[in-house]
Amino acid sequence: MRHKLSGRQFGRASGPRKAMYRIMVTDLLKHGQIKTTIAKAKEIRPLAEKMVTLGKNGTLHDRRQAAAFITDKAVVRTVFDDIAPRFKDRQGGYTRITRLGVRAGDAAEMAVIELLDD
Repeated sequence: MRHKLSGRQFGRASGPRKAMYRIMVTDLLKHGQIKTTIAKAKEIRPLAEKMVTLGKNGTLHDRRQAAAFITDKAVVRTVFDDIAPRFKDRQGGYTRITRLGVRAGDAAEMAVIELLDD
């Protein structure tokens, strides 16, 4: 029974699923936007916003927490030095999900998740 269980499984065990989330968040923060399915975009949105919030706080502990999740050290620096100052006056909602339609191969609903331009 799935009573009160949250989150999507994507047909993966927990380890590969968490690795997928980490890679997708790293790519989103590195490139500013990524194209993925709507379900995956909805799953990584809170994780990406948490990384931006850690960057806004800017303490050593926050930097180490971000470095433990983000897979590229250069992206950690980018979050703390470039992305976080852009959102200093914003209290959340750093990303936008835009629907694109269906993918030709399997009719999965596609979306672009991107950082806002504040």
